[in-house]
Amino acid sequence: MKKFESYSSVRPLLMAALLSVLAVGCGGGGGSTNQVPVAVALHTSQSDGNSGSHNGNGNSGDRGDNSSAHDGNGKGNSHDGGSDNSGGDDHGSSGGGGTGGGGTGGGTPQVPGVLGAASNFAILSKSGITDVAASAITGDVGASPITGAAIGLSCPEVTGTIYSVDATGPAPCVVTNAALLTTAVADMQTLYTDLAGRTLPDFVDLGAGEIGGLTLAPGLYKWGTGLSISTNVTLSGGPSDVWIFQIAGTLTQANATIVTLTGGALAKNVFWQSAGAVAIGTTAHLEGIVLGQTLIAVNTGATVNGRLLAQTAVTLQQNVVTQPAP
Repeated sequence: MKKFESYSSVRPLLMAALLSVLAVGCGGGGGSTNQVPVAVALHTSQSDGNSGSHNGNGNSGDRGDNSSAHDGNGKGNSHDGGSDNSGGDDHGSSGGGGTGGGGTGGGTPQVPGVLGAASNFAILSKSGITDVAASAITGDVGASPITGAAIGLSCPEVTGTIYSVDATGPAPCVVTNAALLTTAVADMQTLYTDLAGRTLPDFVDLGAGEIGGLTLAPGLYKWGTGLSISTNVTLSGGPSDVWIFQIAGTLTQANATIVTLTGGALAKNVFWQSAGAVAIGTTAHLEGIVLGQTLIAVNTGATVNGRLLAQTAVTLQQNVVTQPAP
């Protein structure tokens, strides 16, 4: 009886000590109490990254500036000079409610694609441009190999040059330059092939093809299906960071949704490569360069800070398209 009474008297002290040890272990060594799975932290963090004791999101190791978490069981990839500073075992859960597999990238920062002769075009198409007036385009416009008669914009709608393969384009401002257009279209297709062929993605099938509501770190994103943007999306990174979205299906942006750049990110470094048709919803806003293997349809009142480069047609309806700052 005495032994039982002695154990009972010290039991509360033992339990308190055990809880104290567990609390220290869960803190990741940094004293943080905000334990967020690493892949989820990607969508909530607006700053340096999601690894290391810098933000206490459950990853061990030293500060991992600009690190991005995988959608699955991959390690965070540093986008700061190509080094991986995440350290430790950061096996996070799948982010954004996605069911796709984890990223397989090696953490190497992406470099922008080369636009070549397409670099001055806000809109470039192989089979024509239709327009419900009035749109406002800042940057050059062109179509090839189809004739200039398929360019449905008027001269006052374009702040730039309208190029045509012949003299049938919009009068009186059209400039005939078939050689330039041939080269620009070839460079557009080369860039599309480059982006579509990049390997070692950082994120695979993130969100099962739905990225609405997420904040996305720089990197190479790959989907084996279509991609939907149902609510606002934020791309958070610096002026030298690059986002490449490889989309095997269609790209659909819902009405009135906004893609926003933060942290100094630049539209010229955002690439939407879509094998299927692209549809930008009514009054929506998109940032970046769209490379479509088929139709790019911009619905009524939508705006784009970027470029529309289509291997078939581009359709406009009272839109504002502004080529990104160099």
